Amino acid sequence: FFLQENLIGALLAIFGHLVSSIALNLQKYSHIRLAGSKDPRAYFRTKTWWSGLLLLVLGELGVFSSYAFAPLSLIVPLSAVSVVASAIIGIIFIKEKWKPKEFLRRYVLSFAGCGLAVVGTYLLVTFGPNSHEKMTAENITRHLVSWPFLLYMLVEIIVFCLLLYFYKERNANYIVIILLLVALLGSMTVVTVKAVAGMMLVSIQGSLQLDSPIFYIMLVCMVATAIYQATFLAQASQLYDSAQISSIGYILSTTAAISAGATFYLDFMGEDVLHICMFALGCLTAFLGVFLITRNRKKPVPFEPYISMDAMPGMQNMHDKGIAVQPDLKASFSYGALESNDSMPEIYTPATLPIVQEQHGHKGLSAPPYRVLEHSKKE
Repeated sequence: FFLQENLIGALLAIFGHLVSSIALNLQKYSHIRLAGSKDPRAYFRTKTWWSGLLLLVLGELGVFSSYAFAPLSLIVPLSAVSVVASAIIGIIFIKEKWKPKEFLRRYVLSFAGCGLAVVGTYLLVTFGPNSHEKMTAENITRHLVSWPFLLYMLVEIIVFCLLLYFYKERNANYIVIILLLVALLGSMTVVTVKAVAGMMLVSIQGSLQLDSPIFYIMLVCMVATAIYQATFLAQASQLYDSAQISSIGYILSTTAAISAGATFYLDFMGEDVLHICMFALGCLTAFLGVFLITRNRKKPVPFEPYISMDAMPGMQNMHDKGIAVQPDLKASFSYGALESNDSMPEIYTPATLPIVQEQHGHKGLSAPPYRVLEHSKKE
């Protein structure tokens, strides 16, 4: 019976992460499609975006429901499924044309990472903890005031305050510090999510738990930690690449969540050493798979709004005279920070500097700091 509940929870988690990954890519496709067309509609007025939102809600409901059936330490590492699904979707819908050898060479890390993540997921499901108890208000209250969890909470609060001090006061904007803050908050989020989902399931089965104060305490903690977790994630996304956030965040968050589940819900109580070692091997394999998948992602190339003046054909190099020339950005953000070229002759491309006739000043008047020679049609 316990194995059946584990399987139901694992399948719900895998289904939820798959659907959520498809939903996010569908919404991203909607944004890209609108950006590349002349459609004046906003993204929230498209059917594609709303379809992605509905699928995202369905996926999150699946993941939320999985916590009510299976142990916390089993459900959390299965989020690697979303990374694998995103990698596969990206490979399927990629627009570049590759020869078979080049394609395999380009995506060998992604294929290896997907394989390792699948193997790790299989080990997690097979050797996951089998601890099951009804999520009643009495059981949750008993776990909440147990000395192992109180000690764990004390250590976590001290570590969180130290990291927050270095991050806010010392401006230590390292990715590990930010994602550790996210992981510590996330460990409390999944603990409360399991409590809320478990009490709702017990209430549906006939034993009402929603009238207990502990349910609303867990609900408030779940919402609060989720909001602060999203805030730190948003700050990390502004400073670092999404691939780094995905890999490092997955490893840290999974480790912290498993530790919280083992302390609060006693997930590994009564498990033999072989099952614990195989479960740890599954986690390490999934970690390595996610790292290889995100390692292969292309890093975004920052856009440079300026061009080097001495690199333009026909432009005199003014740096030798001590005069630095920089075009005015004004209100334009086109190539080279030049203004709109709609008024230029047809023989010039949009990336060409506008023509300025050479001015011959009178005596006593200083010459312009630089000049652009007019090109003939033959040139």
